[in-house]
Amino acid sequence: MSEPKKEGIFKSFKNLPIDSIPKTVLVAVVLCLFCSMVVSFAAVNLKSFQLANKVRDKQKNILQVAGLYYEGINIEQSFASFEPMIVDINEGLYSDKFNPQEFDDFSAANDPMLSEALIDDPASIGRRTNYATVYLLKNKDESVDKIILPIHGYGLWSTLYGFVALEEDGNEIYGLQFYQHAETPGLGGEVDNPKWRAQWAGKKVKNQDGEIMIQVAKIPGVSEHHIDALAGATLTSNGVHNLVRFWLGESGFDKFLVNFKNGTT
Repeated sequence: MSEPKKEGIFKSFKNLPIDSIPKTVLVAVVLCLFCSMVVSFAAVNLKSFQLANKVRDKQKNILQVAGLYYEGINIEQSFASFEPMIVDINEGLYSDKFNPQEFDDFSAANDPMLSEALIDDPASIGRRTNYATVYLLKNKDESVDKIILPIHGYGLWSTLYGFVALEEDGNEIYGLQFYQHAETPGLGGEVDNPKWRAQWAGKKVKNQDGEIMIQVAKIPGVSEHHIDALAGATLTSNGVHNLVRFWLGESGFDKFLVNFKNGTT
């Protein structure tokens, strides 16, 4: 009497119950592979759109801190009034080593060849780039109306990234705005509150002796250098105080601002 033929692997698998472990594992593997292919395809094909949106968002924030943004504005057309320039922070001079349209300040800050580790680090950023992109808002006669400087530093929970806009004298603040942070909503997150940001307009960075005086603090009285600290957000306020003084001080853009005022950039 002949032995019955053994079932093939495929047929045996096919005959298993739908909720069996092998079939469940197979479905999970196939689903994971399919999803990974979709995500990879989207990441590759949407990268150009992501980069374009990133650039557009940056331009929008620069327009906002310069007081030029309004709903419905043509961002690209309006941003044409700005001239991006690469600044050698250590020398306080413009640099032609990089293309301002392509230079990435964040990447430079993490590149040991383009940045330096900080010993005195009140802004808690670890490393400071040696080169940074500044934006000059030009008038129709090509004179400079405002100087937009990138700034960042640690608050309570996160690094705050933003811009500070200075008048053409390099000492009077026109505006300050953060576009990325993870501070506590209602407390440190009030750095986004228009009423708090409005305090910065017209404040002086330095006194007549050239000493940096701008401060964020809980002290009575109002001066041309004082910004009221955020209520209930002492550490975030201290972080903003430290990062603004850092970037506008000797370790930041001070040399550039002095040279700019003297016309020797």
